[in-house]
Amino acid sequence: MALSLDILQERIGYRFKNEALLLRAVTHSSYANETGNPRHHLLCNERLEFLGDSVLSLITSDFLYRQFSELPEGDLTRTRAALVREEALASYARKIGLGEFLLLGKGERNSGGADKDAVIADAFEAILAAIYLDAGGVNGLDAVVAFLLPFLEEAAKQMADRLCGYHDDYKSRLQEFVQKDGGELEYRIVGESGPDHNKTFWVEVYLDSNRIGIGSGHSKKNAEQAAAHDAMKLFALKG
Repeated sequence: MALSLDILQERIGYRFKNEALLLRAVTHSSYANETGNPRHHLLCNERLEFLGDSVLSLITSDFLYRQFSELPEGDLTRTRAALVREEALASYARKIGLGEFLLLGKGERNSGGADKDAVIADAFEAILAAIYLDAGGVNGLDAVVAFLLPFLEEAAKQMADRLCGYHDDYKSRLQEFVQKDGGELEYRIVGESGPDHNKTFWVEVYLDSNRIGIGSGHSKKNAEQAAAHDAMKLFALKG
């Protein structure tokens, strides 16, 4: 049996004026189907999930835009995708024990639906929508932010090192840029000097047979990164 919604509201940190919204948010379609109601699709959380997905995307985009002021659009898009993917949402849901409150059909519950990523992730999105609707308008967004932001901040903090690493991966960033116009990059080693234990390599990078950058490093990999960084200046890309 699902736990009391009073306990869930304590964990969410939001008290609903219309508790029916929260009840619908934790009602899976399998449970609604078993009621036999011909309008069972209005009794489950699927419509709330639809709205919650958009609320989640807006708040996450706003958070990343403000939190990572130096990241280009491509990085922001990838980071947002990581923060709102099913596995991430399921992890947020588990932190409040959301599975304990779900109303599931017998078959779904017996098959472990209360801990399935897809089921609890959808319910988490539905709860975002329920909060948004219950609080209403601008207050609705503020209420969702208050609940959601700690999850996003913790997840983003865990990703910070990887994000910084990508920001310094000039080859990947240059490749992403030229692919927008269907261009092809080629890196050519054009020289090397020094003893075997301390060699310096020189690399040129070409875009469709046109040289666009040159760089050096104590490994071929570092020289390619330097060449890519040099090429980024040609396109006025922020390094």
